[in-house]
Amino acid sequence: MTTALTILGALGVFLFGMKVMSEGIQKFAGARMRSALASATGNRFKGVLTGLFTTSLVQSSSATTVLVVSFVNVGLLTLVESIGVIMGANLGTTITAWIVASIGKFSLAKIAVPIIGIGFPIFFIAKGKMKSFGEFVVGFGLLFLGLSLLKGAVPDLKSGVKADEGVIANIQWWISVLSNKGYLSYVLFMIAGIVLTLVVQSSSAAMAITITCATQGWFGTDAFEVFKISAAVVLGENIGTTVTAWLASLGANTEAKRAARAHFTFNVIGTVWMLAIFPLFAGMVWMIADQLPEGLKSAKDDFGASEVAFATAIFHTTFNLINVFVLIWFVPQIAAFVVKWVPKKDDSESEKPRLRYVSQNLVDLGELNLVEAESAIRTMSAHTNEMYQGFVKVFDTPGADLSSEVSRLKKMEDEADLMMQDITEYLVKCSAHDIREAQAASIASMIRIVSELEEITDTIYRLVKLIERKYNKDHQFTEHQTKRIGEMTSVAGQALSAVDNYILQPIPAEVITSVKSLEDQTDNMRKTFNKEAIKRMAEGDIKVEMIYTDINNQLEALANHTLNVIEASNQATPPTT
Repeated sequence: MTTALTILGALGVFLFGMKVMSEGIQKFAGARMRSALASATGNRFKGVLTGLFTTSLVQSSSATTVLVVSFVNVGLLTLVESIGVIMGANLGTTITAWIVASIGKFSLAKIAVPIIGIGFPIFFIAKGKMKSFGEFVVGFGLLFLGLSLLKGAVPDLKSGVKADEGVIANIQWWISVLSNKGYLSYVLFMIAGIVLTLVVQSSSAAMAITITCATQGWFGTDAFEVFKISAAVVLGENIGTTVTAWLASLGANTEAKRAARAHFTFNVIGTVWMLAIFPLFAGMVWMIADQLPEGLKSAKDDFGASEVAFATAIFHTTFNLINVFVLIWFVPQIAAFVVKWVPKKDDSESEKPRLRYVSQNLVDLGELNLVEAESAIRTMSAHTNEMYQGFVKVFDTPGADLSSEVSRLKKMEDEADLMMQDITEYLVKCSAHDIREAQAASIASMIRIVSELEEITDTIYRLVKLIERKYNKDHQFTEHQTKRIGEMTSVAGQALSAVDNYILQPIPAEVITSVKSLEDQTDNMRKTFNKEAIKRMAEGDIKVEMIYTDINNQLEALANHTLNVIEASNQATPPTT
């Protein structure tokens, strides 16, 4: 039992190091990574490079694909664009195999603690991006330390010594059962790779376990056969890693489900054609590994452990490279296939994206997730402007029965409430993770923005209800009153348009000044117009004047909330001069 716990502990250090390193690099280069992911549009080749870049940094293809599913869910990526990013993520994860293979030959483990020693003071003393860089360095050191501990914890069976602990012995027995069955063994070990990845929920961790067990003699002592077994397990890990994205798509919209199925389809197609030529391809890779420099090869008293490790890394990389190169030309066909696989439940109902926080268990992309919230806030801003235009339409056609339009606007107000709830909950979950101080301040500003936008939609609906009440009671505004409200509506509308144009963008100083001026105008209009109304009440229709003053008050409140949005947006992003 001690050996099993030691292996789990070593694996824990490796995974924790990967988590710390990933979160550190997100904070250090998060803005660029978010920008790259958000702009991976229109070009499948650009999508591949984006997926490769992101996964290489965060060292988790599962985390990248979960993020892609989330992006598709909120409409940031189309299905075709997401497939390109997923292909790139498969390439990015191949770096792990090279790191693990290198551990066995180079003494990187010896410098793991000094690396942590370098990063530790930077992390505790520095501030801002340098602090994040220190966190990345500490995670980097922990990752290598974990791999070193894993290699030391896994029993070395090359000499023929049998493992005598219960769990270890059972694993060894299963390996012996799966072995020596010819081609069937490769299929069985591929299935074992799927199960292993499902258990540890990380293809990187599964890769580390596979190569470590292979080099420690768990798969036998014939180097070529050991390599073929480890390569078969790697094929299974390629399929197993798709389950995380599949689970992330549960509860998401149809497009997100299709993206997850596309990931599964891409990896399964690759595995199928590789199994068809597996013995031939494995032989070719082994010949390439045989050409390694002498410094990378195993010592004479070893069975060829280094060749096995590097051959597995070569296999993983070349397999994914060829798979991407071949299938990238068939992205539209893959997209068409998953569209048929996951049809819309009801074509008559448009499925609106819902913001949903999805966390990958081992590596949480707290920094990168913010781009989804930003997109949702822009959508909410556009929604608010559309709703305001609906109010203007109702006001401008006083003699028409617009009950259907009022119902539509009520539905839009309900949707805005739901948007606020989704976005606020999402941002709170983002802030619960270890993020930079600047991002925490930005999240606080975004929470204020969505709250103010929701207040604006409530105000717009109150305006609509006032116009509806006037219509139902057959009240009529005078030409003067209509003109006054039209003037105030125009001023408030200008302020709201500025919000939609500049939300979560650097705001020019003159725009901020302009919105403040517009808010002041509405305040002055309200005071002037309401004073006029009070004077008319003595000889006019009091009920009409009360509706009139209520409309003025609501329009002034709307302009006030609009200014609050501009100020909060200005705090979330630096203004331009």
